[in-house]
Amino acid sequence: MQHAKLLLMKYLVPLFTVLILGLVIAWLAGSFDKKEAPGLREKSLAPLDPDGLFEVKTTQVEVLEPVPATIAAKQTALISARILARIEDIKVSAGDYVKKGQELVVMERADLQSRVSQAQAQIGSIEARLKEAKQVLGRSQELNKRGLLALAPLEANQANYASLQAQRKSALQNLVEAETALGYATVLAPFDGLIVDRLADPGSTAQPGLPLLSLYNPASVRVEANVREGRAIQLQLGQTLKMEIPSKALSLTAVIEELVPAGNVASRTFLVKSQISDIEGLLPGLYARLLVPAGTAQQILVPQAFVAEVGQLDIVWVVNALPEGARIEKRFVKTGLVYQQGMVEVVSGLKGGETLLQKR
Repeated sequence: MQHAKLLLMKYLVPLFTVLILGLVIAWLAGSFDKKEAPGLREKSLAPLDPDGLFEVKTTQVEVLEPVPATIAAKQTALISARILARIEDIKVSAGDYVKKGQELVVMERADLQSRVSQAQAQIGSIEARLKEAKQVLGRSQELNKRGLLALAPLEANQANYASLQAQRKSALQNLVEAETALGYATVLAPFDGLIVDRLADPGSTAQPGLPLLSLYNPASVRVEANVREGRAIQLQLGQTLKMEIPSKALSLTAVIEELVPAGNVASRTFLVKSQISDIEGLLPGLYARLLVPAGTAQQILVPQAFVAEVGQLDIVWVVNALPEGARIEKRFVKTGLVYQQGMVEVVSGLKGGETLLQKR
């Protein structure tokens, strides 16, 4: 009897211990709690306001293919010097707005002014000699008519006068060149615009063709996109397209003003340049999306007011009709493009015939 009792205790205690341990693990795992499917929550509703409901339907809409694009300036310029000279002053910095004809860069002018003065002095000297030669030639002609002067001296005076005239013409050309170079010592803005970058500093030497400043016209910005050839060949000049600028949350329209007739062989795309409807606040280099027509398709469109954003997730509330009454279900959806009149495309998560509730 005692032996049987010991055997019973030997097996019963470990079994009881394992049972208790299993119950504790199950409790910690939440096995005794009432669960709901992840991401879904249903609850009974009070009577619903019909104005806050929307029946989901599939609609045939124009499919728009988003094409990566860039905001670019149509009118740009790299400002450079036209003479070799040391930079005395740069009057603008990056971000400054300038007017056409405004002084941008000033070169050292001493050497250039000296060349102008030398050319002027040379002209003065030649004109004095030319005046004297003209008088001598006049007397020689008069004496030759009277037979008092041989032909040879007359011809010598004529040659001297002609030579001085040629020298005067050359000196005048030198003066024009010197004055032109002096004018180039001041670099002016070619058009109204915004300074993008300053590429030189006072004291450095400017060389012809070496950029000093970069400038663009803010009123000339447009959108440029490389559209794949299958879509590009269907576009036409003057066609209106939709576009988006994600960083500014802008939806705009653009009119095609240029279709580059040669495609990129490597990417099989064509460059499309379009004028933007509203350019305020747009800067060259901003990322944009050009929405190119790509046929039609059946899509689900719902009012944006029925879609809530939680972080980077989009949520809708679906009304389910059950025998015991209507219940609301929170559901995650994936949205797509935004259309006119506040409608947004739902790519996945909804189907036709379902009813949405607008959360207020």
